[in-house]
Amino acid sequence: MLVTLLLISLLAFLAFQIIPADPVTKLLGTDYTPERAAALRHELGLDRNVLVRYLDWLTGFVTGDLGVSYSYGMSVSAVMEGKGAVTAALSLMAWLLVIAISVPLGITLARWQGRRLDRVFVAMNQVFMAIPPFFLGILFTYIFGMVLKLFVPGGSILPEESLGGFFGYLIFPALAIAIPKAAMVTKLLRSSILNQMQENYVRTAYSRGNSRWGVIRLHVLRNAILPVVTFVAMTLADIVAGSIIVEQVFALPGLGRLLLASIGNRDYPVVQCIVVIIAAVVVFMNYLADVVTQTIDPRVRLG
Repeated sequence: MLVTLLLISLLAFLAFQIIPADPVTKLLGTDYTPERAAALRHELGLDRNVLVRYLDWLTGFVTGDLGVSYSYGMSVSAVMEGKGAVTAALSLMAWLLVIAISVPLGITLARWQGRRLDRVFVAMNQVFMAIPPFFLGILFTYIFGMVLKLFVPGGSILPEESLGGFFGYLIFPALAIAIPKAAMVTKLLRSSILNQMQENYVRTAYSRGNSRWGVIRLHVLRNAILPVVTFVAMTLADIVAGSIIVEQVFALPGLGRLLLASIGNRDYPVVQCIVVIIAAVVVFMNYLADVVTQTIDPRVRLG
């Protein structure tokens, strides 16, 4: 994990050094002159060796000093204050909705295999898998915000103002993110259960007088859930990364909007920090998926 994060941080840092956009030019704007540009570049430390700057940035990041924002002239941690909580709450709510929707639905569809309702839900599932979260966000904004007036489009409530109102505003963005992911998990779980139903131990369980639901609940689900656990864990990482666009659609003051604004402003210290945080979530969730898989099935051994 540490080696992976180190490589990601290096790549993220170097990527912003080789792209043609210059933060000094962006900051100076119409006041640009070669003399002012050289002075500002020296003030920001951009005239130093790239690897020296990377080591300084990495040392500061590890010790909690995230650097100074070019655009805001204040520490990156101060710029990000409060925004991480919005993104974390949105991502966690969307992830819990994915589990709450997909697990019962996937098991139910496996039980109903071949029935008319099963075919209807499978067809609907394909449609939901194909809809991008940002498009669902636009639909929700129009239907529930502008038509039904259930929330104010473009508005938001901070946690310190009203915790209930804060989570209330996150429901529709979380649903927009969760529905396509829930459709994917539902399909994966249904397929995994049906594949396990073809195994020899299932026939043995039937011969002992178990019903279809009893076989699924007592024998099949434990084996069928293994690939789903890994996918669900990685789904959280995907949700964190994918919340960037949905936050923009709903105008939520999270890390996603800050990241897009910072890219436009060439505010590389902020961008690098957010990229590394998102990468850390992805790496950690992948590791956690391995641990949970081994816990469910002791036959699995971590390499």
